[in-house]
Amino acid sequence: MIHQETLNLLEWPRLCQHLSTFAATKMGTLAAQVLVAPSSQVASEALLAQTQEAYWLEEHNNGLNFGGIRDVGAAVERAYRQGLLSGEELLAIATTLNGARQLRRTIDSQPPEDLPVLQALVADLSTHPDLEQQIYHCIDDRGDVTDRASPKLGGIRDRIKSTRQDIQQRLQRILQRQAGAMQEPLITQRGDRFVLPVKAPQKDAVPGIVHDASASGATLYIEPQAVVELGNRLRQLHRQEKTEEEIILRQLSDAVAVVYDDLSALLAIVTELDLAHARARYSLWLGANPPRFTEPHEQTTLRQLRHPLLVWQQRHEQGPEVVPINLLIRPDLRVVAITGPNTGGKTVTLKTLGLAALMARVGLYIPAREPVELPWFEQVLADIGDEQSIEQSLSTFSGHIRRIGRILAALGNGEGQEDEVSEEGKEDWGDEVGEVVAAAAASPHDQGTTSSSPHPLTSCRRTGDRTAKTASTIASTT
Repeated sequence: MIHQETLNLLEWPRLCQHLSTFAATKMGTLAAQVLVAPSSQVASEALLAQTQEAYWLEEHNNGLNFGGIRDVGAAVERAYRQGLLSGEELLAIATTLNGARQLRRTIDSQPPEDLPVLQALVADLSTHPDLEQQIYHCIDDRGDVTDRASPKLGGIRDRIKSTRQDIQQRLQRILQRQAGAMQEPLITQRGDRFVLPVKAPQKDAVPGIVHDASASGATLYIEPQAVVELGNRLRQLHRQEKTEEEIILRQLSDAVAVVYDDLSALLAIVTELDLAHARARYSLWLGANPPRFTEPHEQTTLRQLRHPLLVWQQRHEQGPEVVPINLLIRPDLRVVAITGPNTGGKTVTLKTLGLAALMARVGLYIPAREPVELPWFEQVLADIGDEQSIEQSLSTFSGHIRRIGRILAALGNGEGQEDEVSEEGKEDWGDEVGEVVAAAAASPHDQGTTSSSPHPLTSCRRTGDRTAKTASTIASTT
């Protein structure tokens, strides 16, 4: 597992945020924002295979369409716990089932040799068209229960309509007979009762129940006695309607609960498809190329490598043009020093390498010229800049030592990156610490990259591949 402090130092959360903008669903967006790197090379290669096929779909089939798919996980969970779903929630489940079925059809309609991974992913997708049709039969486009949902409900609504018409007709007759007593010739409502706006001094002309009055008191809203009984009957009918609607919603909620496992699996598969879709679209936007994980005896090749966050800044925030770098790393190298003056690009180079390692690990393409070849790193560790922990009351130097200690403890297990070891008044300490780290990184099991400015070993970055017993990097800035 990659330490969160390392991810923050490399600005990985920002990259995940950028990736999330390419997702099509809320579920995919949330998953992309908290992207977790897999723990094995096999898993990373599986993600890259998904990305490659989604990329193919983007180029040959206008990509995947996630129309209708909603984040219904909470509703499905509540139905499973015997909760009552609303019409809107049930409608969202129906549209999600339909959207997932269209996704599967799109993928299955392609030649098997082009999309074997995605076709295997959707092979067991259960979209339950019977449940979808049952919901559409009972719930309309606004999320309301339809008249056809049950004969009893239809009958109740017919009686409601008839009773309302009777009330309207009686009130119209009273309006005509008592026009002089009316403040306005209209029928309005207070709560669920139909009333007439009567002038206060002439309230006796319209016997009935006063439900409200205007702010000035000049108008009384009276339900005439002639429609009170009809109003009571209408209220009872509405209660019966609500009871019958709840019965129908309960039946549909129970039907959702029965297929809880299938729906949970469907949402997980759709989210995985959307992540692959987002990775492909982001990679296409970056002009990136697919990486290949190298064997211990192979060279690492990253030509014209661009920092993905700087590419975003250039295109969306009118940032400066991104200067690409070349990283060519022979397998026999253990430590590489990157030297140069301040603001010479050393930190950007090391951050770019760290992000490239993480991007490949989560199944993203790398913004570099083909071929893109690098090891699979079990860990990525970093110490960059003068970041420190205020919460732990550590000085800048102490913060560096703490992170370097973590890197040394993990030596032989991953990729570590470190920057600005020395500080004012402690240049000698920085030299000594840098020498220790570089010496440790030079062990046969690991490989490291260091960069230095006027203070020797001011910035040190280390990459290691425990499995391959090799690693690292020669950096050339172009």
